[in-house]
Amino acid sequence: MRIVYLSPVPWASFAQRPHKFVEWAHRRTGDRVLWVDPYPTRFPALSDLARPKPQSSRESANREASWITVLKPGGIPIEPLPYSGLLNSRIWSRCFKSIETFSQSSRVLIVIGKPSAFALETLERFKNCTSLYDAMDDFPAFYSGFSRAALSGREERIAMRVDELWTSSTALKNRWDHVNGNVKLVHNALDARIIPRVPRRHRESGSQVFGYVGTMGAWFDWEWVATLAAARPTDEIRLIGPVFAPPRKKLPPNITFLPACDHRAALCSMLEFDVGLIPFKATTLTESVDPIKYYEYRGVSLPVLSTYFGEMRTRDKEIGVFVSRSLHELESLSKQALEMENSLELAEDFIARNSWDNRFDDARLSFFK
Repeated sequence: MRIVYLSPVPWASFAQRPHKFVEWAHRRTGDRVLWVDPYPTRFPALSDLARPKPQSSRESANREASWITVLKPGGIPIEPLPYSGLLNSRIWSRCFKSIETFSQSSRVLIVIGKPSAFALETLERFKNCTSLYDAMDDFPAFYSGFSRAALSGREERIAMRVDELWTSSTALKNRWDHVNGNVKLVHNALDARIIPRVPRRHRESGSQVFGYVGTMGAWFDWEWVATLAAARPTDEIRLIGPVFAPPRKKLPPNITFLPACDHRAALCSMLEFDVGLIPFKATTLTESVDPIKYYEYRGVSLPVLSTYFGEMRTRDKEIGVFVSRSLHELESLSKQALEMENSLELAEDFIARNSWDNRFDDARLSFFK
């Protein structure tokens, strides 16, 4: 079965869930993939000018493979407007023609990774193809006002029309269970092929490192991080990644910043940590988040200290996971995390159970049977 994948991220971006899915599907079927890059689904904003351009990644050996074709539909950024699909349809016509040609000689599965007018039009034009919506985020929560309402309406129409619907978190599953009768919870995972298999540095005494790798945006809980730093004044709180929403108050001196790095370097940097941090605020946006860094921290045998948000709310009883419901718990939870025994055997078992291949295999995609 061939795959047409309408992606929320460009093929040239660093490898995420969409890339892992199509690579897995190709390994399982040996068939080709038609990847459709995203296009603007809201009105442009002045803040867009300040956003860095996404960097290309060469993490995947298959990124230049002959089995995948990448399309760029383009379009005028007027998606929230009624009938915007009709206005953009002439621009998209060449892309639809490519999908039609791709679909003629084989069964095709259309996978929608982000709701859009293009996705709705694709479902309408190719009604005979089976379809899957992979709801990996609360996409409308990224937008506001009219753009949010318009995207929410399109997403619900897509959810009602697809044959199968996956969600990456419990909150998303609860939302869509009443809309589509074939909803599955398919959590995020990790890439077992690039997780470092070397022991982390073990410190018998001295300063410990509480580390975070990732973007620091509006969802980042600076108060939680500052409270942790104050509770551990002789330890280092190491934050690695771009800062899009800086703190409004002066931070304790034991918080250090390092610049963003590529994915492999980020994984290696985790080997210098004693505890992995996930300091996200509980917001509408993070309510539906299943953080991939949780899987990567545990994959390198790191204990995880997290705020109480999203899918991490369901993990406070798991081995190696310490979830704080209040700032007052941070001192005791950080001590418990440091006292946890690190086990390479436990990490290997976690990797085996939470690899992308196993995750997608366990989802038992009905179209591949």
